[in-house]
Amino acid sequence: MDKNTITGFVLIALVLIGFSWWSSPSEEEQRAAFVKDSIEQVAREKAEAQKTLALEKKAEANKQKALADTTALFHNAFEGTEQKVTLRNSKLELTLNSKGAAVEKVVIKGFKDRDGNPDLTLFDKEDQSISYMLSAKESNIITSDLYFEPSQVTDSTVVFTAQAGEGKDVTMTYRLGQDYMLHMQLQVNGMDGLFAPNTNTMDVNWRDMCRQQEKGFTFENRYASLTWHKVEGGTDYLRETSEYKDEPIEEDFDWVAYKNQFFSAVMITKNDFKSGALATSVPQKKGSGYLKEYDIQMKTFFDPTGKQASEFEFYYGPNDFHLLKTVEEQSTFGKDLEMQDLVYLGWTIFRFINRWFTLPLFEMIAGFGINMAIVLILITFILKGITYPLVKKSYMSSAKMRVLKPKLEEATKQFNKPEDAMQKQQAMMAEYSKYGVSPLSGCLPMLIQMPIWIAMFQFVPNSIQLRGQGFLWIDDLSTYDPIIEWGTNLWLIGDHLSLTCILFCAGQLLYSWMMARQQRDQMVGAQAEQMKMMQWMMYIMPLMFFFMFNDYSSGLNFYYFVSLFMSAAIMFVLRKTTNDEKLLKILEARYQENKNNPQKLSGLAARLQAMQEQQKEMQRKREELERKKRDLGKKGV
Repeated sequence: MDKNTITGFVLIALVLIGFSWWSSPSEEEQRAAFVKDSIEQVAREKAEAQKTLALEKKAEANKQKALADTTALFHNAFEGTEQKVTLRNSKLELTLNSKGAAVEKVVIKGFKDRDGNPDLTLFDKEDQSISYMLSAKESNIITSDLYFEPSQVTDSTVVFTAQAGEGKDVTMTYRLGQDYMLHMQLQVNGMDGLFAPNTNTMDVNWRDMCRQQEKGFTFENRYASLTWHKVEGGTDYLRETSEYKDEPIEEDFDWVAYKNQFFSAVMITKNDFKSGALATSVPQKKGSGYLKEYDIQMKTFFDPTGKQASEFEFYYGPNDFHLLKTVEEQSTFGKDLEMQDLVYLGWTIFRFINRWFTLPLFEMIAGFGINMAIVLILITFILKGITYPLVKKSYMSSAKMRVLKPKLEEATKQFNKPEDAMQKQQAMMAEYSKYGVSPLSGCLPMLIQMPIWIAMFQFVPNSIQLRGQGFLWIDDLSTYDPIIEWGTNLWLIGDHLSLTCILFCAGQLLYSWMMARQQRDQMVGAQAEQMKMMQWMMYIMPLMFFFMFNDYSSGLNFYYFVSLFMSAAIMFVLRKTTNDEKLLKILEARYQENKNNPQKLSGLAARLQAMQEQQKEMQRKREELERKKRDLGKKGV
């Protein structure tokens, strides 16, 4: 860049800076513009507020008009006296109110509540409400505003009727099944002239305050969700830990469930709920007695001529996998409801393991009528028996590396410089290949066991069979077992210490120590130094597990404790029964066999040898190229 070019750039910069300064507004102009913008902003906000107020007034006026229209239409049904009707069988006791003709209380028999009462109240009048709105031409008919007259009352049936004039009425017919299913039909009679010709849907609004049913609020809250089943198959839900308000459901669905850890209230429709439903799930505070506030607004089929009823079914009961599968048999809709998905068994491979292995095994052992903690112990024995060949293979691989450690140190002692790390690794792999040892063979079997651990992590907390089952000091395997409690919620710890969690973490610490010692005995050189850092990570992990699992169910902590104890026992026995001298002789014999018959090398050993030869050839070519460059340099070329 020459002098003239530099001078030109400087002049251009000065012109731009000068123009910017000259064209910028003064402080007075800036102040005036700010005041003007502020006034305009206030005016806009005032206009928006007035517009919002006008819309609210219009909505309230429409609501009052609709209420007045409904009052005029149902003048005989808008006032009355509440009458309670009870439907019951061996599993359920339902209380229905003639005001709104809906279920206001559900008692599930045979399941203790967290206060020790023999039966569990899923919800009552203060917790739950449901209404159906029929949009007529001049009025909205809202069932929750009407008083119905009960008739044909038995222990399992009732018909509610709301009169809208001569020959005009709304009827809601209920029939309780043998187990946990309630069937309902809603139908209008003689009212087709009150609706627009294209009317074919009704609005359903269902609200519920999900009660805390278990002792552990935080743990139970993890499994409480608003869930629905898509018509094309599969379920979806609102995330348990998040807050949702008027979240749209973008697909048609045929049932919706208000679910907590072990019990659900499910509403099923014959003709599907339409897409666009608005769902709300708001987590509640600990100590309120509730887990979440649920609300959903949805549309479904309605026939204003009265020729076809709108049909619904309700499931009020436990989240038992096989029981939920039988709901399809009790349903009259002929749908593939997949309600067993309310019992979360994990995703993909973990669900497959739980569905086709863990669950049948659990139910088979539990069928003998033994304590559920013993069931978990027996399951652990069986799982350890199945995985024992893999564990032994992993251990023997580590043992081979341990007995070969002196030979590895001798073979790699010349590669002690940092820049020799690659050559050292190659020398180690070459030494392993001579003796037919694969370092990877010890890792893969252990990784294969991980899906079982994770599958049990999903299975145990969702197993209702553990609910209320005690063992030794544990009152309930489905929730935590405190050895000490205090009223204040401490960060990370909570308000208690769980004994099974402490035992699990202690077992994890012992197992980590054993594994660290085993790995340290087989490491060479820099690997041994790196292992020291890994040991600290392995020792910190049990502390992390304590903060994670202190709120978890004692059944899960108990299973992990037993599993770790058995794993440590297996490792101890394998260590004591392994003769290092004999193992080394076997490896030496294999080395001689491979040395005398190199064609026998196969698998990883053969690949390692081929890679080693290839690397040597590449190294030789690089050295030859460097030598030629040096020779040419000496000749001055």
